[in-house]
Amino acid sequence: MASKRALVILAKGVEEMETVIPVDVMRRAEIKVTVAGLAGKDPVQCSRDVMICPDASLEDAKKEGPYNVVVLPGGNLGTQNLSESAAVKEILKEQENWKGLTAAICVGPTALLAHEIGFGSKVTTHPFTKDKTMKGGHYTHSENRVDKDSLILTSCGPGTGFEFALTIVEALNCKEVAAQVKAPLALKD
Repeated sequence: MASKRALVILAKGVEEMETVIPVDVMRRAEIKVTVAGLAGKDPVQCSRDVMICPDASLEDAKKEGPYNVVVLPGGNLGTQNLSESAAVKEILKEQENWKGLTAAICVGPTALLAHEIGFGSKVTTHPFTKDKTMKGGHYTHSENRVDKDSLILTSCGPGTGFEFALTIVEALNCKEVAAQVKAPLALKD
């Protein structure tokens, strides 16, 4: 069976935990993860001043697509940068047309709205951006910490990072693989 592949898009100002936790958990599940820098391959300054080095530029990573999942971390500035990017829009539209999974955490669902992705889906989002995300009636709001509606998977904040990541693993593999990855993490049930 071919290995599953994930693209995590890294933009200046993204939330560190919402980037690193999903990348780590997906790699533990043997999903091939590419962390792609929106502005190139240089280290990216995240929302709390942690620097993350992308594996590739988004331009180069795009050539390796399609991916089984495209992940959008949150963070106010990071999500704004993702929302304003024509390259991100193109990747998300291709992902939607290819019927691949798209996952967004915290403020990340506002980038889905900006790029008109997953309209009609049930989504959860950070409480502070609920009104913005629900504006226009393109989504149904979910109060769940993590919600998967068809090919759109969303989560409401950095504290849900592990749940978000394990739900991605389950969606790409199965419940058993997610359980195997979760066991050594010593997460509270």
